[in-house]
Amino acid sequence: QVQLVESGGGLVQPGGSLRLSCAASGSDFSIYAMGWYRQAPGKQRELVAVITRGSTTNYAESVKGRFTISRDSAKDAVYLQMNSLKPEDTAVYYCNANTHSTVVADSRRIYWGQGTQVTVSA
Repeated sequence: QVQLVESGGGLVQPGGSLRLSCAASGSDFSIYAMGWYRQAPGKQRELVAVITRGSTTNYAESVKGRFTISRDSAKDAVYLQMNSLKPEDTAVYYCNANTHSTVVADSRRIYWGQGTQVTVSA
């Protein structure tokens, strides 16, 4: 029903910036919340940031003050502006969407993007 496609990953030097984008496509859905997770080498997948339809945001402590999540509800898109990147930010970043169907009552679905690689290295 819903497909999530991430873009914007790449290789940057420490202190640099990247902007990740995630676009949702499909039909008969609406989004409650969207977020970003990451899987770093040797670590479990962790939540990076989330934004709800009420425009509340939450961030992992490790990225507070450096990353900013935003959402364009009209486009069903979410963005992650990453500044002051550190080598520790190197990971595969996954877009996540918490959705419900507009045609099926009492439905809730979680969708994941395919992931985009972010590498922070000199």
